[in-house]
Amino acid sequence: MGSTTVGTKIRFRALDIAYIGMFSALMMIGANITSFAPFMVVGGVPITLQAFFAILAGIMLGSRLGAISIAVYAFIGLAGAPVFARFTGGFSQLLSPTFGFIIAFIFTAYLTGKIVESFSTRGAYIVAALISTVIIYIFGTNWIYFAYQIWADAPPEFTYKLAWLWMLAPLPKDLILAVFAGVFGYRMRHIIHKPNSERGVNK
Repeated sequence: MGSTTVGTKIRFRALDIAYIGMFSALMMIGANITSFAPFMVVGGVPITLQAFFAILAGIMLGSRLGAISIAVYAFIGLAGAPVFARFTGGFSQLLSPTFGFIIAFIFTAYLTGKIVESFSTRGAYIVAALISTVIIYIFGTNWIYFAYQIWADAPPEFTYKLAWLWMLAPLPKDLILAVFAGVFGYRMRHIIHKPNSERGVNK
């Protein structure tokens, strides 16, 4: 699965565009799962499914298309559509203390895709998903801390340690979902990339 390149121009197949749109939509849904389950907000931080879908995008679509699908989601939100957590959107979200996670999702989709493009075992898929989850938390949590220290209004008692304690609530969920993304993505990627002849489709 992937785009074709002619000269310096990149052409996307109709199927590629459909997959990009699908994962952009899944990110929108994952960002606002708390609308249906309000108890999934801990300490003011929404526990979303965005990390799961970002990792799955990298696994199933590969590094390039996976990153593009998450980037499209980010641009849709920055353009003003209410697709970020709690149905927020707009260019002002760049200053949100949690916007670092959006940036991390793009890079981890790419990283996950790169790893699974190089290693084809189920274990490698799971490890790739777990590594990406760790990177998301490191980048996102540091963004939160520096955002509160530099431009957001942080209470005097807000420390770097407190920022990490704040993120402990969603971490177990994301680690479990990372393993699931690795197992599920491994199966789905091999189905998607299976030659037509093996699926019983005549050429």
